[in-house]
Amino acid sequence: MALLVAGAFFMEILDATIITPAIPLIAASLGVDAVDVNVAISAYLVTVAVLIPATGWMADRFGIRRVFLAAIVVFTAASVGCALSTSLPMLVGMRVLQGIGGAMMVPVGRLAVLRSSAKTDLVRAIALLTWPALAAPVLAPVLGGGIATVGSWRWIFIVNIPLGIIGFLLALKLVRGGPAETPRTLDWPGLLLLGGGIAAALISLESIRVAGTDWLLVGACGAGAVVLLGVALWHLLRTTAPLIALPVLRVRTLRITVTAGSLYRMVITAVPFLLPLKFVLEIGWTPFRAGLMVAVLFAGNLTIKPATTPLMRRFGIRAVLVVNGIVSVLWFGLLALIEPGMPAVLIGVVLYVSGALRSIGFTAYNSLAFADVDGDDLTHANTLNASVQELAAGLGIAVAALLVSQLASYSVTFLVLGALLAVTLVESIRLPRAAGAQVTGRQ
Repeated sequence: MALLVAGAFFMEILDATIITPAIPLIAASLGVDAVDVNVAISAYLVTVAVLIPATGWMADRFGIRRVFLAAIVVFTAASVGCALSTSLPMLVGMRVLQGIGGAMMVPVGRLAVLRSSAKTDLVRAIALLTWPALAAPVLAPVLGGGIATVGSWRWIFIVNIPLGIIGFLLALKLVRGGPAETPRTLDWPGLLLLGGGIAAALISLESIRVAGTDWLLVGACGAGAVVLLGVALWHLLRTTAPLIALPVLRVRTLRITVTAGSLYRMVITAVPFLLPLKFVLEIGWTPFRAGLMVAVLFAGNLTIKPATTPLMRRFGIRAVLVVNGIVSVLWFGLLALIEPGMPAVLIGVVLYVSGALRSIGFTAYNSLAFADVDGDDLTHANTLNASVQELAAGLGIAVAALLVSQLASYSVTFLVLGALLAVTLVESIRLPRAAGAQVTGRQ
């Protein structure tokens, strides 16, 4: 089941950005300006972010199995609609429908894995669920560009059809979970406030560019996000049946994942965004060569993955987070030293180790998140963690773009990001030595 959900997660993340390289072809085919096609990307991301908070209620109300199966059907059907789109409004509408399927598919699938896994098996399951977040953002531009170049931009969506059919058949056999005996009512005010706040925040972040940023839009959406999320927080703390039960943050390991883990995700997400820009614009490489070098970081992600679980079992999550955090901060210093004329082999070594560190950190935080959460709290914890991660990923790219535009230096930007990453060490060091021991099996 964990492999199935990981595959769905990979497909969901991939579709968030895979159309980026094909934007000029899509624009020419639909008869619009290339810049206008960006709304098809934003529509998908915003829809996913807005609906994630409702997935916990949906799983309780209709059952994990039904929701997950429905999500695959909606996502696959929307992919067909995207491939058949004859206008930009139709494409945007289909991308919104895709986002509805994606929002249900991943959090509900992860909840199924969490509920069906024993604590001692949770680390292995989380490791399987982590790799899509590491691989998909790196592979998406390569796959999107390759498919659009060899065939047609419509094939980007057609490839989802066989994957969706296979996923549906596997889900029929593997996924279980019926409705809750006493499902809670949907907190509509909480959904509207939280969804609106997340949407405004993402639109604000997505609007920040290295050049040509509409700061009025960024500021207006940012202010709206602060107000909406503030009111949402007030509402969630006062209502009797909240969309997300915030008292679940009293669980220390979950709270650290939501705070320090989100900051870690924000910083690490910025790296694959910055590296191609640095290689092409500053060092003067071709986009293809830059893409190949970033793929080395992806190789570090994957090849270290089999070792992440044994590392946590041997040394404990706290020790792994502390050591990995210290080395990661130092490694941002090495990223800052990459300059024109540096041997490509040496750059490759730096990126490979950077990818390995990224993989270890993601897996450790994801394993820690649900280590001490049980029973009905899993639904709230899963929904909260998924929503915060979505925001952190968007914030990482936005912060990186803002820093580069203001500092006019990729090297200084990497140093600032390294300093931000160092802040996460405070919480890691304060963790109890036995934190997460029941999921790692370490005595």
